[in-house]
Amino acid sequence: MNQTSKNPIVPIIILGAFFFIFGFVTWLNGTLIQYLKIACELNTFQSLLVAFAFYISYFVMALPSSWVLRLTGFKNGMSLGLFIMALGAILFIPAAESRNYNLFLAGLFIIGTGLSILQTASNPYVTIVGPIESAAKRISIMGICNKVAGVMAPIILGAIVLADADSLVKELPTMDVIQKNIRLDELASRVVMPYSILAGALAVLGILVRFSPLPEIEEENESIIKEDSLNRNTNVFQFPHLVLGVIALFLYVGVEVLAGDTIGGYGQWQGIPLSESKNFTALTLSAMVIGYIIGIFSIPKYISQSRALAYSAIIGVVFSVIAINTQGYVSVLFIALLGLANALVWPAIWPLAISGLGKFTKTGSALLIMAIAGGALLPLLYGRLADIESIGHQSAYWILVPCYLFILFYSLKGYKYSKWNS
Repeated sequence: MNQTSKNPIVPIIILGAFFFIFGFVTWLNGTLIQYLKIACELNTFQSLLVAFAFYISYFVMALPSSWVLRLTGFKNGMSLGLFIMALGAILFIPAAESRNYNLFLAGLFIIGTGLSILQTASNPYVTIVGPIESAAKRISIMGICNKVAGVMAPIILGAIVLADADSLVKELPTMDVIQKNIRLDELASRVVMPYSILAGALAVLGILVRFSPLPEIEEENESIIKEDSLNRNTNVFQFPHLVLGVIALFLYVGVEVLAGDTIGGYGQWQGIPLSESKNFTALTLSAMVIGYIIGIFSIPKYISQSRALAYSAIIGVVFSVIAINTQGYVSVLFIALLGLANALVWPAIWPLAISGLGKFTKTGSALLIMAIAGGALLPLLYGRLADIESIGHQSAYWILVPCYLFILFYSLKGYKYSKWNS
């Protein structure tokens, strides 16, 4: 990547803007889950299909995204991804007008498809733009852009679509069918304006990126990454540190989405008013911002990427157990504090997992993007468990613990495996 290594500042600024977009669009989902649960009259499991539709698109589209980038180049591919996201946002208009949950889910899948193209392009770019030893620091900077947007998104959308949600939830059971449909149709229509603005903004950004000074990443530039295993390995699955990294990332994204997207509903289950719980996702993202700042100043100067990953996993286990064994605001607080435990996991796993892949870097990156499907499946498992009366919302969080334990294993041993029989 000769072009970017000469002057990486401009590309990093542009990529920071992309990560802001990622965060803003992604963390609208926490508010959408609570909003659509009311507007479309859903149970917990059904409402968490919001997360499923959004994150499963990464699994479905990651490898096709890699193929698209080979055809279009990185810059044109990023522009295309933004246009696809705009199309998904537009679909929210007919979805709201008909109060059709399936159309909402289709729009979220399309938005996720566009994001998968952007993520497939941007993450290896940030990793390779400087020394691999400080990759976690650069990704932490991107993470701050991402999570600051994530703090803003649920607050803004919640203020628009859930302004009087507490009183509405109390009134709905007393209404007849006609009155209820009128109120729910009005509630559904509130999402039209913000998503219309979002679609327009994404389309404009797509045009700007097309003519931006962001340099292209050439295929041969992947040789910058160590190739000590290149001559022995013939396919990407012969790199155990990558395969185990994909599993660790799958579990990580699952616990990150659980902490951010279920905390609002969990707060309601704990008896906290929706007027307060609608903003709890922002608390989780705020904790992640603090974690990213810690990473910027500590990695690799004071702590290695693998050690940061180990500490994060241990904190995740401890906070999960505390949240499960406390009540009310204290319990909710420790779910929010999982954002602190989660902050450095993605920045640490990514460079550890793609190190030494050589010509397999793009395919490895696509597999890691596919691991984002953890955000689709683990919240659904949580939702199914939470809807079981004998388990409930709080005990369902026990699924967090084995996830963090596997991440701990990867941080201590998994990333070191160079062959499967070692």
